[in-house]
Amino acid sequence: MAYTATIKDEKKEIARLYKAMLHDTYQTLSKEDISLIRKAFEFAADAHKGQRRKSGEPYIYHPIAVATIVANEIGLDTDSIAAALLHDVIEDTDYTFIDIEQLFGATIAKIVNGLTKISRLKKDKDISIQAENFRKMLLTLNDDVRVILIKIADRYHNMQTLQSMREDKQVKIASETLFIYAPLAHRLGLYDIKTELENLGLKYTEPEVYYDILNKIKQSKTEREKYIDEFSKSIEKSLEDEGFEYQIKGRTKSIYSIRKKMRSQGVSFDEVYDKFAIRIVYSSSIKEEKFNAWKIYSIVTDHYNPNPNRLRDWITQPKSTGYESLHTTVMGPQGKWVEVQIRSKRMNEIAEKGYAAHFKYKHGNINESGLESWLNKLKDTLENPDINAIDFVEQFKLNLYAKEIYVFTPQGDIKSLPKGATPIDFAYLIHTEVGNHCRGAKVNGKLVHLNYVLLSGDQVEIITSASQKPKLAWLDMVKTARAKSRIKSVLKEEHVLVAAEGKEILARKLRHLKISFDEKSVNELVNFFKLKTSFDLFFRVGNGSIENSQLKKYASQRSNAFVNFFKNRIKRGVKRELGTQVNEVTSNYDLLVFGQNDEKLNYSYTKCCSPIPGDKVFGFTTVSEGIKVHKFDCPNAVSLQSQYAYRILPAKWVDSTQSGFKATFNIIGIDDVGLINNVTKIISDNHNVNIKKLNIASDEGYFQGKITIEVKNNQQIIKLLQQIKKIEGIEKVERITK
Repeated sequence: MAYTATIKDEKKEIARLYKAMLHDTYQTLSKEDISLIRKAFEFAADAHKGQRRKSGEPYIYHPIAVATIVANEIGLDTDSIAAALLHDVIEDTDYTFIDIEQLFGATIAKIVNGLTKISRLKKDKDISIQAENFRKMLLTLNDDVRVILIKIADRYHNMQTLQSMREDKQVKIASETLFIYAPLAHRLGLYDIKTELENLGLKYTEPEVYYDILNKIKQSKTEREKYIDEFSKSIEKSLEDEGFEYQIKGRTKSIYSIRKKMRSQGVSFDEVYDKFAIRIVYSSSIKEEKFNAWKIYSIVTDHYNPNPNRLRDWITQPKSTGYESLHTTVMGPQGKWVEVQIRSKRMNEIAEKGYAAHFKYKHGNINESGLESWLNKLKDTLENPDINAIDFVEQFKLNLYAKEIYVFTPQGDIKSLPKGATPIDFAYLIHTEVGNHCRGAKVNGKLVHLNYVLLSGDQVEIITSASQKPKLAWLDMVKTARAKSRIKSVLKEEHVLVAAEGKEILARKLRHLKISFDEKSVNELVNFFKLKTSFDLFFRVGNGSIENSQLKKYASQRSNAFVNFFKNRIKRGVKRELGTQVNEVTSNYDLLVFGQNDEKLNYSYTKCCSPIPGDKVFGFTTVSEGIKVHKFDCPNAVSLQSQYAYRILPAKWVDSTQSGFKATFNIIGIDDVGLINNVTKIISDNHNVNIKKLNIASDEGYFQGKITIEVKNNQQIIKLLQQIKKIEGIEKVERITK
């Protein structure tokens, strides 16, 4: 529908929108506040004069709408409202940061600057402009959380008016919203806005699904309201008899959450049993809130039987966002499960307004806000400004939507971690050095594996060792961004040291082969071994995965490789300086491992989906043909996983040069004091060799044993066999190939 309003109509509408924004502000505004907001409004209106939105409307409609969300729905203060009105001025007009600072002060200018997009970026194919913008916004979060809250309001209004954009733009913006902004709103306690962002995101990414669910919700509205009324009547008299002042509200699950449940459970709309919840909001003094919540819970469960597995107590232990509520699921009339949320007016206000309500109830002391602990966690992600923008967003995403568990230190201090966290996450939460030297863990007094999944209420003790270092396998065990970034940092440092040693080894070996160690030969070797960088080459020589026989093969085929080098150079544009160190390890994932322990098993590919290395896959144990590998999106995947879940094996691709292989040695010798210690010392002193199993039996001065170790390649096995044979008292040592 074409936009047809006159200039006179537009002026009236601008005045109406501005007055409506001021009328319903959450904070109480003084005359000075209103004067500052008016000044910002008039400045923004003048700055954006003549500018139009894609819909044809005056551009100023957008800043007023964002300011309205900030003032009414999020409930922020005067500076935030003014900053929201001015948020596009630096980006879209000739005014600068200095102009804003001189007119409105340093605080508002800093917020506006944090909201200003990066307009000039290298057009590098590896850089996402959206990721860079998001990163800049988060870096400003260190100074002022209001930046991110206003940015969410800005995205919220853009989503509300997305119909004016081209279809491809709609899908892109909606996808970004679902990827970043909806989980971010959730994590900051803006649950109503989060729900709307998800619904609007679904509307443009899967419109048919969205409208199908919307129509079904509309059709069932009368029936739903009747059910809520029937449910409420049963408990109203009991609540009134106890003297409660309360409200009972029905709340339909969002379209997005219904869609999510339909997809995850493989059910239809009619089979989603908890499509709505009932919220009981009661009046109470802060002192009596907790007592009254449990009293109401008792009343509800007197009338309806509760599901004991669906009780959630976020009053005793609020979420890190400060969210407080008591949730239970009960069996309602007609045999239907109903979620009941019990919260005071104060708790409800915090649930709806988040940060602003905390600010109000904590008397302006932001340090006491429920957001503070989470914001401190975010600073771990922000500490490394040099990280790639995409990795930055991925690490940040690890902390979003994370369901929390609460565990205890040996001293009884409570710590919050995301659901699925392991002892390694806990170790890094305590201190980086504790994480780096974590050798084992005790949970509730018992020794557990490092991949043990922690549960709320666990008491965790970390066992450290000065010789312990982070391992590559740890990256698959941890859930927190802090742990991942610390592990990656140490691994990169080790890779650099191994590569430096490999560079010297390679130079020496090439001299023996009478080949010059220069840029030309290094580039030839990079291509010969199908690697990405010279760093990859040096690293693989350093860890022994490139052996002498392979280098001799290169030397014998050098003339052919020389020709191939130039062909590949034209294709790939490889121009690397010999001394350049690239902190990147090749992504040549060529080995498939199965299960939590990354076992190397025999397998074959299926013809139905033809997976290749790098695809997301799983293993399926057949009756007569062993393990068959399927892609996750294989046409048969849903059927197999639903009917034969017990036969499914998790699988992933790893880099065979960085993944350990198990090898077992049979050792026979003369029993002597310290002999076993000498054997284990030689094994432990070898780089990247771990003892996985040790079984020794001694009888009348004679001993025989088996030792299973983890090695990187055959070269390490040969070296170990040679060194063990030299130990006095060892009669025989051989590798068991079975």
